Amino acid sequence: MMKLKFRIAFVLAALTFSASAMALDIRFQKVAEGVYAFIGEKGARTYDNEGMNANIGLVVTPAGAVLIDSGASYRTAQQIAGAVKKLTQQPVKWVINTGGQDHRWFGNGYFKAHGAEIIAHFDAQADMDARGGDQLAGLKTTLKERADGTVLTLPTRYLSDNDTRLELGGVVLELKHRGGAHTPGDTIVWLPQKNVLFTGDVVYVNRMLGIFPMSNTRHWLETFAVIEQLNPAIIVPGHGDVTGLATAQADTRAYLAALRKHMKQAVDDGTDLSTAVQTFNQAPYMHLLNAADLMPGNSNRTYLELEQE
Repeated sequence: MMKLKFRIAFVLAALTFSASAMALDIRFQKVAEGVYAFIGEKGARTYDNEGMNANIGLVVTPAGAVLIDSGASYRTAQQIAGAVKKLTQQPVKWVINTGGQDHRWFGNGYFKAHGAEIIAHFDAQADMDARGGDQLAGLKTTLKERADGTVLTLPTRYLSDNDTRLELGGVVLELKHRGGAHTPGDTIVWLPQKNVLFTGDVVYVNRMLGIFPMSNTRHWLETFAVIEQLNPAIIVPGHGDVTGLATAQADTRAYLAALRKHMKQAVDDGTDLSTAVQTFNQAPYMHLLNAADLMPGNSNRTYLELEQE
């Protein structure tokens, strides 16, 4: 009987340890004085990572904290808030949504309820309205009960200009939008005093970017040109490790430029879609995580986009 009780206790302890080991651990790493980043997993959304397969930012000011993207759910927003409290007693006073992908704004409800102003570019609104319901349904399928409490909550302040300068708590943030990229509202956040750039889904490193029906590769490259003009010392990409300009150029700009060049030539020559996709040289980009899965769809949608230009 004692042996049976010991075995049961051992199994329960093992299960508890396993569940703890798989729990999402949100920690911010310092990238500059008063500036931090959470680096999400590079793979797909899973139950274990709670949809946090993207990076978010934190800027601490004397008047409050600025959160760059609010996380994938109400639950992860709570965890983000807990991680913020480990770094500062300042409450999250402002949230900037860098685009319309779920993990950029599904935590808005939590932070709005706690008094934060939610800021995004106006071009994100229609995308959030159009895709929010489907994105939430998909998230609930993946996260199950961990998506409970998540309610679609739109920004409370929309910016309409290509360039907007905000001074929040004495820290300058310049938001730059050039018609979108991965999503229509994609906006980069430049901290000139810190020489740090948060790119949202404009930059992917270490993993393959995704081109979706709402993406625009021409505007994407126009936005990347702004990044090159800024020449930031530190880039916090939307996905992947904190990096510099050279890696961002290699993993994002080079691929987009090559893909557009190939597909434009194919469209101009009257090459059919299937042949155009099959003849694109994928080899230079196959080292990126998820490349084999994402490149066929990326090629297909870029061809269709070039047909409309």
